Amino acid sequence: MPPLPFAALRHRNFRLFIFGQFVSLVGMWMQSAALGWLVLTLTNSAFAVGLVSAMGALPVLLFTLQGGALADRVNRHRVLTLLRVGMGLEAVALAILVLSGHASLSWIVVLALFSGLLSAFEIPIRQNFLMDLVGRDDLMNAIAFNSMAFNLSRVVGPALAGGLTALLGPAACFIINAVAALAVVGSLLRIRPDPALLVPHRQPPPLRDALVYLLAPGWPRTLVTLTAIYTIFGVSFLAVLPVYARDVLHTGANGYGWLISAFGMGAAGGALLLAARGAQFRRGEFAVRGGITIGSVLLVAALLPFYPVAFLGLILGGMASATTAIVTNTLLQTEAPDHLRGRVIGFYSFIVVGLAPFGSLQAGWLGQRLGVRVGAAMGGIICLGCALLLLSRVKGLVPGPAADRRQPDPEQPYRWGERRQA
Repeated sequence: MPPLPFAALRHRNFRLFIFGQFVSLVGMWMQSAALGWLVLTLTNSAFAVGLVSAMGALPVLLFTLQGGALADRVNRHRVLTLLRVGMGLEAVALAILVLSGHASLSWIVVLALFSGLLSAFEIPIRQNFLMDLVGRDDLMNAIAFNSMAFNLSRVVGPALAGGLTALLGPAACFIINAVAALAVVGSLLRIRPDPALLVPHRQPPPLRDALVYLLAPGWPRTLVTLTAIYTIFGVSFLAVLPVYARDVLHTGANGYGWLISAFGMGAAGGALLLAARGAQFRRGEFAVRGGITIGSVLLVAALLPFYPVAFLGLILGGMASATTAIVTNTLLQTEAPDHLRGRVIGFYSFIVVGLAPFGSLQAGWLGQRLGVRVGAAMGGIICLGCALLLLSRVKGLVPGPAADRRQPDPEQPYRWGERRQA
């Protein structure tokens, strides 16, 4: 029987988790928006705002691989709960600093580093924990709902933060984020996952084994290659979207805000599509074709710089970006050997989160040197060309269904995505 639409919601544990996750994400986006405003108020420096953002991303770049390794060794339920408690305490510390009048750039940087360190371990552990909640068959549905919660909160959180910061100050957003953290902690405490799924591997393999697996010929290498290309040359266009909106589309802050919302709406819509109809798609090829869409959107943005075209293009781009990420995450988790799954997702998280600053850097450099239209065109050509090339090379490779999946011997080479015999 094919998977049912919204099948992840039939699991009580997942319903508890996704509710708490959405509330927590709204709080986190509120804190992110208020924190940027606080730093700007304290320092009147755009560099300081960027510095705080970079310090929050630096630990993710350095420690996500270790977070993936930890996911294979610990009780994910327990450790995830502790990490979320730590995130709530960081929000409390920010609120206390502001309310007491002791907020300074140095303290904010320290807390940004602390928050980034927690995220470096929380991201891969949370991604692996989804399978503990719903099992292998409903995993893509669960990842789609998680993506939808992320993108909806990205629209709701900053909108609430703007009004609340203007009315009560940034400390109010930090307090709300601390309370929101309690929601996901409360949900986690009520979850009762299958104990058998949470038993760590007694002798986890080294990170090198996961790298060998990912670089073996077939879909793993294809998916991580495409993810790296999309991260550096595709979605990095969002970093220069303010410049594109002002200098190319000749619109103001309100028009720019709608463009950001368009991307978020497209991403949420793509996640909803996969949650409802994901079982009907050929997942591997679907992920690659998403890259074709991303590349095409960038080329259209460069060649046809008109606001309605850009708005529709960002909806399509958001949809393609979200669906590609969901399918890639699902395939890497469901097809990876169980003893390597945490490390594999650690590498994937490293590519998505760790390489994003480099993508933003190259997009900004090209935009400054050659103009944002030329940068968008170059990114579109790279994404489109790589997607078409890889699609032609792996056309005959299909990931095996979860029911037929074999757990390979850790001592043997990994060969995933071999050509099936007729």
